[in-house]
Amino acid sequence: MIIITKPKIEDVKQIQDVFYFTWLATYPDEEIGITREDVEERYKNRFSEKAIEKRKNDISNKNKNRLFLVAKDEKKVVGVCRLLNDKNFNDLEAIYVLPEYQGRGIGRMFWEEAKKFWNLENDIIVRVATYNKNAIEFYIKLGFVDTGKRFAEEHFKMPITGISIPEMELIIKKK
Repeated sequence: MIIITKPKIEDVKQIQDVFYFTWLATYPDEEIGITREDVEERYKNRFSEKAIEKRKNDISNKNKNRLFLVAKDEKKVVGVCRLLNDKNFNDLEAIYVLPEYQGRGIGRMFWEEAKKFWNLENDIIVRVATYNKNAIEFYIKLGFVDTGKRFAEEHFKMPITGISIPEMELIIKKK
């Protein structure tokens, strides 16, 4: 049975693996020019002391406007979700689910938890790779619409090819 909960410090290495394996399954794209080697290089130090410490800080963040959640199957972390409740908008910063657990409703479970955290009087935004068709379809089913904004952020620049993941913004306008 899958449960959604706040992560524990001992979950950090599994969280790092969720990011790595979902990135590996999602972002290499021949047409865009992003390679598997790019993702492997980006995550090669995911268990370094610095990376582990950064993730520990991320999950133990005391900022009441941020929430980090994990999906667990027994003791195994199978998904992660990061949320921001800004005074002007809600930001769905990340939902990543291990490939072998996708299609089981975990994204929807994260979504239900997010709605409890956010101020639903504000817009909800999410940014997604323009070629991540599964994620785009998922967000559209939740009610998101394409804002037309396209961009590439420096922190998503791949280490080998130097190509940044092309992104788009989706939104649910406040009611």
